[in-house]
Order: sequence, then C-alpha cells, then structure tokens
Amino acid sequence: MSTGSDQRAPEHDLSTWPIERLQAFTADAHDWWRLESVRVVAQQHAYDSEKPREVRRRWAGLSLLANRRMLGEGAEGSARELQQGFMLRTWVIEHLGPEDGNSEWSPEALGADTLAALAKSPSEAATLATNWRELPIEQIRELRRHKNLTAHLEWLIGHLQPGPTRDRLLPWVETRQLLP
Repeated sequence: MSTGSDQRAPEHDLSTWPIERLQAFTADAHDWWRLESVRVVAQQHAYDSEKPREVRRRWAGLSLLANRRMLGEGAEGSARELQQGFMLRTWVIEHLGPEDGNSEWSPEALGADTLAALAKSPSEAATLATNWRELPIEQIRELRRHKNLTAHLEWLIGHLQPGPTRDRLLPWVETRQLLP
C-alpha cells in the first residue's frame, strides 16, 4: 500500500518523468485518471516558456495523445476531451505558430474538426437558445456542449484562411454568446 510520502517519490511524480517515458506509459495506459495525469503534466511542460518551441510542441503532442486516449467515456466525457484538445491546439497555433504538414497544428484541420463535432448549425442553436430555460435538460446540455466546443473560435478565426471553413465557423463566435 502506498503512503502519502510514497506518492511524492520521483517514481510516482509524473512531472519528473522524461517525455519518452511518459509516451511509453501513455501508450499502455487504459485508466482515465492516469491518462488525465499525463495530459495535465504534458500540457504544463508545453506551456513552459523556458523550453524551446519544438520541445513544447512535443509536450503538447503528448498531451493531445493522452487526451485522445480518454475519449469515448460517454457524451459528456467526449465533449470535455474534445474541448480540451481544441483549446490546446488553438493555444499552440496562437503561441507557437501553425505547422505545415502537421494537422494537429493546422488551423484549417482544427476548423474542420470543430465543424465535425457540432451537431447543430449556428442558426438552430440560436433559435433554441432564445427560450433555453424552457427546454428539456437534454437540449440545454446540448447547447452547453456547443458553447464549450466553440470556446476556442475567437482565437482560431484569425488564423483561418478565407473560405468555407472560416465562413461556417464565423457565425459561431456570436452564436455562442447566446447559449446557456
């Protein structure tokens, strides 16, 4: 049995592990909580401005891998992981720049992934939102899901090229303000 002091030992402190060890650990992990721990540690490393840009990208990639492995734990879990992935990808694009040839850091790919995650159009969501307090709880949750899945768009829009993806996402910036 582990004691509180054992939990702080370097062997158990994932923040002290090198990226290669965490990558191997993530590939074999199936437990949501372990994957969440890796996601958080890797994201913290990605945000570390003392590290070189490419190292930060690798850490962000590991965070996304752990996040993806957590997907599928029900609709709410999936929405949570999708939103976390969208936000991290947007952060990398915004702070470290897009990367040609890597869809993780491509604004266009992120825009397409966002559209694929949305079940409603902006006009459908806005119409429902006008009387959201009178809606059944399931519909309110669906509106909240759409609001959460579009939280990154304010930053992403400026990185998208003019075209159909940008045109379809732009209305969500205003629509999400109407959602509960």
